[in-house]
This record gives sequence, structure tokens and C-alpha cells, in this order.
Amino acid sequence: MRLRPFAPVAVLLTLSAFAPGLGADDLTDDSLLTLDRILVDEEFDTESSPRLRWLDDGSHYTTLEETEAYPDSREIVRHNASDGRSKVLVPAARLIPAGKSEPLEINDYQWSDDGKHLLVFTNTQRVWRRNTRGDYWVLDLASGDLMQLGGDAAEATLMFAKFSPDSGRVAYLREHDIYVENLDDGVITRLTSDASETIINGTSDWVHEEEFGIRDGFRWSPDGEQIAYWQFDTSGTDTFYMLNNTAELYPKLTAFQYPKAGSTNSATRIGVVSTAGGETVWFKDHDDPREHYLARLEWTPRGGELVIQHFNRLQNTLSVLLGDASTGRLRTLMVESNDSWVDPVDDWPWLDNGRYFLWTSERDGWRHVYRVSRDDGSLEPITRGEFDVTSIATVDEDGGWLYYTAAPENPLERQLLRARLDASGTVERLTPENQPGTHRYEVSPSGAWALHTHSRFGVPPTIDFVRLPAHSVERVMVENEAVREQLAALEIGEQDFFRVALENGVELDGWEMRPPGFDSDKQYPLLFFVYGEPWGQTVADRWGGNRYLWHLMLTQRGYVVISIDNRGTAAPRGRDWRKGIYEKIGITASADQAESARQILERGYIDPERVAIWGWSGGGSMTLNMLFRHPDIYKTGIAVASVPDQHYYDTIYQERYQGHPETSPEAYEQGSPITFADQLEGNLLIVHGTGDDNVHYQGAEALINKLIAGGKKFSMMAYPNRSHGIHEGEGTTRHLYGLMTDYLEEHAPPNPD
Repeated sequence: MRLRPFAPVAVLLTLSAFAPGLGADDLTDDSLLTLDRILVDEEFDTESSPRLRWLDDGSHYTTLEETEAYPDSREIVRHNASDGRSKVLVPAARLIPAGKSEPLEINDYQWSDDGKHLLVFTNTQRVWRRNTRGDYWVLDLASGDLMQLGGDAAEATLMFAKFSPDSGRVAYLREHDIYVENLDDGVITRLTSDASETIINGTSDWVHEEEFGIRDGFRWSPDGEQIAYWQFDTSGTDTFYMLNNTAELYPKLTAFQYPKAGSTNSATRIGVVSTAGGETVWFKDHDDPREHYLARLEWTPRGGELVIQHFNRLQNTLSVLLGDASTGRLRTLMVESNDSWVDPVDDWPWLDNGRYFLWTSERDGWRHVYRVSRDDGSLEPITRGEFDVTSIATVDEDGGWLYYTAAPENPLERQLLRARLDASGTVERLTPENQPGTHRYEVSPSGAWALHTHSRFGVPPTIDFVRLPAHSVERVMVENEAVREQLAALEIGEQDFFRVALENGVELDGWEMRPPGFDSDKQYPLLFFVYGEPWGQTVADRWGGNRYLWHLMLTQRGYVVISIDNRGTAAPRGRDWRKGIYEKIGITASADQAESARQILERGYIDPERVAIWGWSGGGSMTLNMLFRHPDIYKTGIAVASVPDQHYYDTIYQERYQGHPETSPEAYEQGSPITFADQLEGNLLIVHGTGDDNVHYQGAEALINKLIAGGKKFSMMAYPNRSHGIHEGEGTTRHLYGLMTDYLEEHAPPNPD
């Protein structure tokens, strides 16, 4: 999983009265923000980058664009990156099925390798996080024939369709079995037939999707003759039930297998099946299939062989395995190990016709890219230095360059660099020196062009096309001028980054937002925004969207707002920074946050009786920790979608960072906020969604019971059937932020005018 720093969840029950205004907007001054201006009127909504697909030539890309002929539909347009010249490749009218009057809604699309067919994903439905189930249609670009795939499949039951390498077939998932359909004659071959309520082929169970991102769970072989796939047997995993009281007249149950920390996982294996049908060849992994994780799977370019990323259950050893597709035999190519945990590698492109691949490792204390020999697993460093590579942007093998993003001087920023693939150590920074902030790139396959997005703290993004390696701006796509003008008209106080030096010599990054007209001789209420767990970095030089605007609104009402990244957060500050908190989740972070808060209180302009803190998901858990462990500092807290007891969260996430609860019981006890709930002295608002499949409402109820037993006063809001993001339902987001605003203004009131 990831305890997401900004994902909302909520539930409502009021156990102590607080202001009922829900952040009522009664301001008319254009220089001041209101919740309605931020969340309802959408005055400050920024334009985002187009969802583009680079074409193989490296200088053209396609986008989905609206069409006047069919206002509710979109068509596919090709653009020239250099001058923006465009041409409609697939008009919406070509996507009208026989007997229909409206085109298909394009939710996603892909081109066949030969360029003769277009695959369209439409009529999609949400599966946990994303819309991954729906209908697929294939358009023959020459004849104009439009064919729906799936034969007699029920509506919206296909998943992850993809063309074969020869472009003549499409494989897809249907109700957890894998099928291949021939485009010439429509013949469908069923490759697996053992799917059931507990056997899942070609996609994953809940926890592997959430924590390892496994959704599309099958791969065509390079020659198109075989398909490799994951299979999950969830029969040994306990079932979690969610109750929806509002969908129908009687309550509706949702049941799914969810392994909580220390409990039984799905049995996981990988197999290969012929695309003509037949028996699956299973890879012969000799450990317990419920005690390992098979996190990544790809074919080698040579074919006949696969590469698998294999973790032990504690995730402190990652073995890269080569598998023979014909026999199922495995051999270990290389091993990554650590005293804490090892992360899976997402970007591992192949070089030199499969002789080498690129690999990201922290083995020297920093996250760097290495070239690995497929023959013996030997590694050569491509990037070097005391900084972390944050992502691989693209590989220009013909030119001999690796393009990557990193933060070589400042962990709050992101820049684009490139290094020679020959491991010579040659490095070039491509992002201009005079552009601080966060830069994001979608680099073309050739490395010649990139869609470039740049933003700063409090400054909305600009988006342009740059020519590489010169980084010359050739065409501006988005400037967000309207939002910039709206921001310029607002009253905005000082906004600064700072560092806190702890007694042990560690320095923590933070940002501070002050009220307009700030007077250091006065005392102000303080709101901390916190995340604090390994999946988030709150202190970064980038645009923060509506969350930033809400914080800005609070400063206009008289609050100082501060955020600090403690050790263990996902900042690019080296392996020891991120992983020194192993078996100390909630413990080290709490100590770092508290020591920082004490230093901030010494500045003199903060009222120590009006110190508040809030956070979401992992930040909700941190809010509870701070309120319970350090009641002398934190007087008010708002915990949204928190994990009060780490035993209630899933195996992969919680055991990765805390170890197994049977062998590390003290880590779970001391890291869980619920252990210290009897120390609550201040004001607490608990917010949770009853339909949260990720961080279960069960945890909020357990905390409530503990607080009741201790005679503690608190407030609670439960949002019926909302998920971890608490965004479903009309008015939900506005209601939630209004609720939080009112709670702050009652319990940590701003200074009177």
C-alpha cells in the first residue's frame, strides 16, 4: 500500500459540539479566499498538460480532443512537437458503432505495432482505484470496420486488452481468465479456465494492486507465441466486509480478501501458456507461495525467457530471477538486500539487444542507475554522486544517453539530467540553472523533445515543449495566466522554506506560510500539516493546488501554517534518511516533529495554547501520534483516514516498514497511536469514510472504543460509503473542508480583528 498523504476519508458523529457553519463563506473581498472560490467556483483551477502519446518517430504525438460535430465525444489528433501543426487521425465519426448515432467515448487507446489498427477502451467501470474494466473495440484504419471484442461477454467485463506483437490478435482478461481473439476471423481462444471467486489470473488481488501497482497482470512474448501471467489464489486469505447502508433499502455487503499485517497472503505464482491454448508451464519457485512476493514480470528481448523480481515476505531481499519459459526453471541473476527493506524497480529498460538492462539501486547509499549484464548480473554505475535519481525519463540508446530526473543540489526540487550509457561518468544537467522548482518531463523516445511542466511553491505550472539537450522552449502550451492573475490579486503573506537542526545533527526541511501583515510581536495560532510516512514528501518547491489554497485561506484568517518532513519521508536525501526508521514508523517521526515544534515555539510569535495539526491517511496517523504522545505541544488535531492501530493495515505495506508483528511486536505497539490514546488532553476530530477499502473504518471504531473507555472527549465525522479519498457524492469535498475550517476556528481561534 501507500498511506497516501493527501487522500481523504471521513465519518460523522459529534461527541462534542463545534461550530456548525461548515466554513461558511461570508466574505466579498476579491483579495480574500473562500472555500467556495476554491472548491465550488473553481476560480483557481489550473490547466493541466495534454494527455499525449509520443509516436515512434520521436517528433510527433497524439492527443484526445473535443470535436464540434459531437460535443460529448473526442477524436484522436496528431501534432508536430516543433510547430504544433495538427491533423485529425481518427475523427469521432469513425467510432460510431453500427446502429448507433453517437461515437464511442474514448477512455484509453493504443495503436497496433503495424499502425493498421486502433484499440479503443470505453464504457469503463471502477475497480478499486481506477477504471480498469470496460468494453474494447478495434478500428481497422484502412477499411473503417469497427469490431467489438469479447464475443458473448457481458457488458464492461473485459480488462487490459493489448495487441499481439504481430498486430493480428488481441489478448484480454475476462472475469479473471485470459483470452486471445483473432482480428481476421473473430475466433476466440480461451487460454485459462480455472478462474473462480478465489483464483485470479492475469490481474492481482487487492493488496498486490494497492502496494505493488499490479493491475495488468499478463505479458505477450516477443514472438507472440506465449503469454506469461500472474495467478493469485486468495482462498487462504481472510475476508474483509464493508457495509453500505445507503445504496439500497437494505444494507449491501462488499466482501474481498484483505491480508492484515501478520496474516495469510494469497498464494502467488507465475506461469506461461501458449497462445494456441494448452497447459500452463509454472515457474518452479521453491519457497512458500504465500511467503513471497512476485512484484515485477517482463520478457527478455530475446524471448523464451522472463525476468521476475522476487521478494521474501519481509521485503529485505530482492532476487532478480531469469526463468526458462519452456521448462519453468529459474536461476538467480542478482540479489539486492538491506537491513530494512528493498523497493521494487519500475524502470528497467533493455540495452544492446538484451545483453544488458538498467537497474536502480541504493547499494552505495544513494539511489543510482546501473547497467547490469544479463549473463552474469555484474553491475556498472551509470550515475554517481551523493544524490538520488528520482526517475528514468527515457533512454536514447542510439545516441548513448540515459535521461533521468534528480535533485542533485536541493531535495525540494527536481531537474532533468543525462548521463552516458557507457558508464564513463559523463553527466549533463539539462534543466537551466536559473529555474528553481519542480520540473516534470515526458521525453520523446528519441530524447529530442520533451513536454515540460514547471511549478514552484505558490506558483501554478507552466507547460511547454522543449528541444533537448539545449532545453530551448519551442512552444508554450499552458501558462495559467488567469490563475496567476487571480493569485496576484490576493493578500498573501510571507512564504518561506527553512531547515530545523535537531540535537542529533539531523536537519529537517520545512515551509512556513504567514498571515498578511504579519507582526512578530503578536502571537498567532499555528497549524501544522503533516504526513510523515515513507510514501510522501510534503515539503517541496512545487504548486500545491487546492490544498495550498486552503492553507493560504487560513493564513488570511490569521493562522501560521507550517509543514515539516521528518526522517523516513520520501525525500531524495539518501538511503539512510529514508530507511533509518525501520521498525520505528510513528516513533522516529513523532520525535522529529515534536522537537521541531518546540524550536518553532521558541520563535515567540506562536501562541502555545493554539497549536493545531492535521493530516490525511499516514498524516492522519501522525496527527494522532502527535496529539497523544505530546499533549504539551499539540492542543488540537484533525485526523483524516488514519491508521490508529498498525495491526489493522495490510501485510505488504506494514511489514515492509515494521517487520512481522510476531517477530517485532514492540514496533507495532509503540508505533501505533492507539497505544497512547489515554494521553489525549486536547481537541480531536476524527474523520473517516465508511466505504474505505484501503484504510478501514474498523480502525476508527477501535480508536473510538479506546477513547470512550478512557473517558476522553472528542469529535467525529463519518462520511457514508466514501472511499479513502472522501470525494464521492455531491458536495462532499466542500463539506469536509468546511468542517475542518470550523473545527480549527472554534478550538484554535484566530486573533480578533
